[in-house]
Amino acid sequence: MKFATKAIHAGQEPDPTTGAIMTPIYQTSTYWQKSPGDNKGYEYSRGTNPTRKALEDCLAALENAKFGLAFSSGMGATDAVMKLLAPGDEVITGNDLYGGSYRIFTKIYANYGIKFHFLDLSNPEIIREYTNDKTKLIWIETPTNPTMQIVDIEAIGKISKEKNLLFVVDNTFASPYLQNPIDLGADVVMHSVTKYIGGHSDVVMGALMLSDEELYKRLWFIYNACGATPGPMDSFLVLRGIKTLHLRMKAHCENGKQIAEFLKTHPKVEKIYWPGFTDHPNHKVAKKQMKDFGGMISIVLKGADLQETFRIASSFKIFSLAESLGGVESLINHPVSMTHGSIPKAEREKAGVVDNLLRLSVGVEDIEDLLEDLKQALA
Repeated sequence: MKFATKAIHAGQEPDPTTGAIMTPIYQTSTYWQKSPGDNKGYEYSRGTNPTRKALEDCLAALENAKFGLAFSSGMGATDAVMKLLAPGDEVITGNDLYGGSYRIFTKIYANYGIKFHFLDLSNPEIIREYTNDKTKLIWIETPTNPTMQIVDIEAIGKISKEKNLLFVVDNTFASPYLQNPIDLGADVVMHSVTKYIGGHSDVVMGALMLSDEELYKRLWFIYNACGATPGPMDSFLVLRGIKTLHLRMKAHCENGKQIAEFLKTHPKVEKIYWPGFTDHPNHKVAKKQMKDFGGMISIVLKGADLQETFRIASSFKIFSLAESLGGVESLINHPVSMTHGSIPKAEREKAGVVDNLLRLSVGVEDIEDLLEDLKQALA
């Protein structure tokens, strides 16, 4: 099946009892057993639920994977991967990273003796300098949050196989519509399903997609034992959201391109980050591994101090000043005080996350209205 068909049909069959086309919301915590251990494949909804299973199968199909696991948040999914590690293990990751990922790495798992190397991965060969017999995991984002760094998934996939390292890609900014890391050599794909996959800013959820059965069993054990699993109503809402993912992503990309081109020459914009520009670092890599360039854009305001940055961020009428991204509505975010507040100033500024940087999540509204809103806010 092609992408749009998978988004609408994968993992979902008409309900055998009623013929309902939409997967029912199995709002139950437990399941009847004919005799102890003799059940219909479901025992307790922390571990398995039919609505969630339909979603997981659909998510796996979207990433060309064999298995999917849905979590109650993207951080729950990240946490499950980290629990594969042991004290003394080392992780290679990017220097431009979602603040929540940085926080869990440095404030939680570093306390258990796991060492993290935060590197500029624009040239994957740097990984070789930091790999030793304690290295177990490579964790990347591409495009990164918020400076849209592009990391060559295929090149890192080859290094990870050569070094026998687990390779995980946070694919949240691209979505499965624009990029499929497993096809390029990743072992696991992580998504904050809250974002583009759910697409309507009404669910918090995460997911892991993978094809290795033994690794799936290990992650499923963590998923069930630790319990960061979503309920059936949230699973239903995401299944519904997925059905328009391909349509929404086309609109995000179209609007994103026009807004990026408008902002690139705006006198109030000192710098713009959008991987569709030919002068964006690793643009050729983005063109190779992505179907399009997405609706995420970051800008640095020319000569603006923190007070002026706050004033502009608060001046929008259609863009909402809020955390998160990937919904149908346009959002604007100030990473330093919002999503990346947990990263020390010196560390975030090394990656370009400065006080006068704003991140835009371009929605699917009429482009003329979005451009007018940008004009009046930046006036």
